[in-house]
Amino acid sequence: MKIVPISPQGVPAAASADQAEVTIVVCASCRNETGSDAHPRAGALLAESTLAAADETVTVRQVDCLGNCKRRLSAALLRDGHWSYVFGDLNADSGPDLIAGAKLFATSADGLIPWRGRPDSLKRGLVARIPPLDALKDIS
Repeated sequence: MKIVPISPQGVPAAASADQAEVTIVVCASCRNETGSDAHPRAGALLAESTLAAADETVTVRQVDCLGNCKRRLSAALLRDGHWSYVFGDLNADSGPDLIAGAKLFATSADGLIPWRGRPDSLKRGLVARIPPLDALKDIS
């Protein structure tokens, strides 16, 4: 897991006015396309691949299950106060794609991951886009 230093003002040290902090959450328990129960699991290998491709501008974390098992290897991209994204159908070496997507997300003015420039695995693998709580509207 990569820990991003926080300044006394509560701002990640790596963040700038042009770049917001993005966290990538990788499902470490995901199995590969054959459903193999071998260890390390394909999801853990994806987490390692993502961490290896990361720099100080991205935080990589892992979770035991994202509940997206039908779409195999899964990960989420989170940015505080913005839409969150869940991706599936990834493979163990998709870490650089997740990092590229996180960098696009971090520099996005509107808080959305732009389609243009997004790696193909993040175009094909989009499972859900989840709104921030303050974007929800009451049902009347």
